[in-house]
Amino acid sequence: MELDIKKILVPIDFSDYSKSALNYAVSFAQKFDAEMTLIYVVEPVIYPPDFSMGQIAIPSVNTEWDFKAKEEIDRLAKSNIPASVKVKTIIKTGKPFMEVIETAADEDTDLIIIATHGHSGMEHILFGSTAEKVVRKAPCPVLTLREPKKGFIFKDEMKKA
Repeated sequence: MELDIKKILVPIDFSDYSKSALNYAVSFAQKFDAEMTLIYVVEPVIYPPDFSMGQIAIPSVNTEWDFKAKEEIDRLAKSNIPASVKVKTIIKTGKPFMEVIETAADEDTDLIIIATHGHSGMEHILFGSTAEKVVRKAPCPVLTLREPKKGFIFKDEMKKA
């Protein structure tokens, strides 16, 4: 079986972990001549319930965050991805793991490269892991990266080092 990776999806949350995963994904994209899609998911702002109306999402705040996120992800793509790699950016609103999975299916993604933040203890119990949920439900293989990185260094990269 030959490995054919033509589309790579990289979830970005602007943490150092996700930026590191992005740089790793660039190597994959170059090695396999694949196109990259970067996705950032804005979680909706929901105010606590007013007992007469229930929870209320504030669309104008979300729209402003979408715009700022789009500017930032485009800037990140421009500064971290060589012009030789085809890239597109997507901003979605919702639960991050659900939007990543849906986008992977919609974009016919061959591989998701996602950072783990290494949460442990109570934080992991309370919030779970977006990466963990993506691994469980993704429609394609998922490569999770945790610092420090090890392995998967391509021969071309070793020449540069």
